[in-house]
Amino acid sequence: MSGDSEADTHSRTGEPVKLSEIAAEYHLREDAVSKIFAEFQGLGMVTLSEDSSALVRSSSPEEMQEAYEIRAVLEEIGGRAAARALRGNTSSLQREVDEMRTAFRDSDMDAFVEHDVLFHRSILQASQNKVLLRVWDSLAVDLRIRGAIEKVARDLPEVVESHQPIVEALEKGRGREAGLLLRNHIETILEFLKKSDPDSGFHRAFRNDLENAKDVQRAFFPQGDLSIPGLSCETFYKPAHSIGGDYYDFLPLQTDCWGIAIGDVCGKGIGAALLMASLHASLRAQAMHHHSDLSTLVADVNRLVHAASPEHLYASLFYSEYDAVTRVLRYVNAGHNAPMLLRWKENECKVFLLEATETPLGLVERSPFTSQALQLETGDVLLMYTDGITETENPERQLWGRERLETLLRTCRGYTPAQIVGRILDEVSAFANGGSQGDDMTLVVVGLKDKDGIT
Repeated sequence: MSGDSEADTHSRTGEPVKLSEIAAEYHLREDAVSKIFAEFQGLGMVTLSEDSSALVRSSSPEEMQEAYEIRAVLEEIGGRAAARALRGNTSSLQREVDEMRTAFRDSDMDAFVEHDVLFHRSILQASQNKVLLRVWDSLAVDLRIRGAIEKVARDLPEVVESHQPIVEALEKGRGREAGLLLRNHIETILEFLKKSDPDSGFHRAFRNDLENAKDVQRAFFPQGDLSIPGLSCETFYKPAHSIGGDYYDFLPLQTDCWGIAIGDVCGKGIGAALLMASLHASLRAQAMHHHSDLSTLVADVNRLVHAASPEHLYASLFYSEYDAVTRVLRYVNAGHNAPMLLRWKENECKVFLLEATETPLGLVERSPFTSQALQLETGDVLLMYTDGITETENPERQLWGRERLETLLRTCRGYTPAQIVGRILDEVSAFANGGSQGDDMTLVVVGLKDKDGIT
């Protein structure tokens, strides 16, 4: 077989395809197409019929596993051999990775398969080892990738991004590293394939563990109605996956003083949730001890988070302490989206942005933090949020954005925090127009009551 076999990448399992139509689409002779599909039939991947059509069928799990085990060895050898030719010359590979990212975002699996095949075949071609390339082609990798992608769709983000370190290793001419990364990439897909059976013991155990993790994470968040003297509070939290990395908390401190926190761990899923748990525990442990300086408190939390997190994970945090007697809010903003303080005077709404002045937690072990203070007034509303709100996309890939949020808030005079949360969620949902949620979403809205308890 040759590179002409890419003609089949648009065929889907369970669908009959006319060989004459494929020949016409790709400007091939029908006898050449018949020969290609005869090889596919020999591999057990299609069934040819008398009316010159082929039924594409999915490989058995055993066949797919064997093919990927062979492929892993081939690509490790090819990556080592290709490093010299590709050193400083990986721009075409980088384009394929970028195209894969685009195809994944657009849910275009045909385009994804096309660029994935080109990426791996280009490396084998650069190795100039014709034997490797012939064996790779004989495995019908392009068709098998189509079958594999359908099974590991949930894990595609990891599959896509695992191409990037391969490019970087080849760019630097590191053949041994590139070969090992290629082998790991293929073996990772193989593991995903093994776990793709929804009725497998692995999936049953994973689902049980995930449900337990959801219960544990739910316990981190404040339970029941929030009763803070002089404040009216409303919250909303929805993870993009079963568990997430957003965080908020209300901490009862000394008499008439409350801590209010919101944070966002970079990333989603289990890894982000684990770091969120570390942040939750670290902040509570420090805040519950007597302290007079928020800067020192957050610096101590930062050191604990830094020690507990890998290099690629970090968390933004807005932490404030509210004195119910003086109505002063002291705060530190460590890389978080600027909360908005809304204050209505006559017919004008002033919006104060509590901008970030410090780096997120976990990036640098010892980083300076400074606190600021704000005098609150009756009728003020403080909105805190994570970027899952403002980075919601519509079908045209536009972001809802902070400007739309601010514009909406200016129309909420006299609204309770619960009503404000409802308005925001309605607007975000209408903007997304049925699109999927891309990130964890959290809202915390606090209103300052007057002496009669009215916000």
